[in-house]
Amino acid sequence: MKNKRTKKAGLIKSQRKMNWGLTVLAVPGFLFLLAFYYAPLIGIVIPFKRVDYAKGIWASDWVGFENFEFLFKSQDAFRITRNTLCLNAVFITLTLAAAIFLAILMNELTRRKIKVYQTAMFIPYFVSWVVASYVVYAMLSPDLGVIPNLMEAAGKEPVNFYATPEVWPVILTIAYLWKNIGYMTLLFYATLISIDSSYLEAAAIDGANRRQQVFRIMIPYMMPTIVMMTLLQIGKIFYSDFGMFYFLTRNAGALYETTDVIDTYVYRALRVTGNIGISSAAALYQSIVGFALVLISNLIVKKRNKDYAIF
Repeated sequence: MKNKRTKKAGLIKSQRKMNWGLTVLAVPGFLFLLAFYYAPLIGIVIPFKRVDYAKGIWASDWVGFENFEFLFKSQDAFRITRNTLCLNAVFITLTLAAAIFLAILMNELTRRKIKVYQTAMFIPYFVSWVVASYVVYAMLSPDLGVIPNLMEAAGKEPVNFYATPEVWPVILTIAYLWKNIGYMTLLFYATLISIDSSYLEAAAIDGANRRQQVFRIMIPYMMPTIVMMTLLQIGKIFYSDFGMFYFLTRNAGALYETTDVIDTYVYRALRVTGNIGISSAAALYQSIVGFALVLISNLIVKKRNKDYAIF
C-alpha cells in the first residue's frame, strides 16, 4: 500500500513539472500577442481625443465622443454600414457553404489527387490584392479588358465595369471566394479525415447510401468546427478586407454606392482630415460591435447545444 502511494505521489509530482520545451516554443507566440494585441490597448484613449502631434497623445485635448459623431452623423453612414454588413454576410455564408461542399468532395478523392487540388485552392490565399487587382483590371478594363473586347466582338455593347456599381457585389463575392475558399476548405477537410472509418463502414453495411452518410455522419461530425468558424466570422462582420475593396475597385468614385465600406470610408477621411482620432474611433466601434456579436451568437448556440459553444 505504501509503495502504491509513493508511486502515485511521484506521478503527480512529475505531472506538475513544467514542460520547458513547450514553454520555450510558446514564448515567441506570447511575445507576438503581447506586442501587437495587448500593448496597443494603451492607445484606446485616442478615439476620445483630438490628437495634436506637438502635444503628444496624452496631452492632447479630450473631446469625448466627437470622433464617433463624424462616423454616425455622416450622410454616408447608412450606405457604408449597409455595404459592410450585407457584403460580409454574403461572403461568410457562401464561403462556409462552398468550403463544406468542397471538403466533402475532397474526402472522396485519392491522396495523390488531394495534394494537387489542395495546393491549387490554397495558393490564392497568398496572392496579394494588389496583384489580383491588376488581373481584374486586365479582364474588366473598358479599353483593353478581355471581357469588354469579347462583348464587342460578339456584337454586344461593351460594359464599363468601373462605372457600373450594380455588378460589383458579384465581382467582389467571386474574388473573395477565389482567395479564401481554399483556406476554409482545408480546415473542414482536416476535420473530415479524423472521422473513424468504421462509422462509415458500419453505415454502408446498414444500407446507408453516400448522401445519407454525408448528412448523418460527416456534417454532424463537422458541426463543432462549422459553428466555431461561423462565430469567429460573425465577430469580423463589421470589418472589411480593405485591400480587396480598395484595390480591386481602384477606388473609383462611381462605385461607392455598392463598394464603399467603413474601412475605405475612414481611410479616405483620414487622408483628407489627417485626424487619427476618427480612424481610431471607427476601429474601436468595429471591435466593440464584433465582440458583442460573438457574445450574443455564442449565447444563442449555447442555449441550443452547449457542446458547440466556444466558451
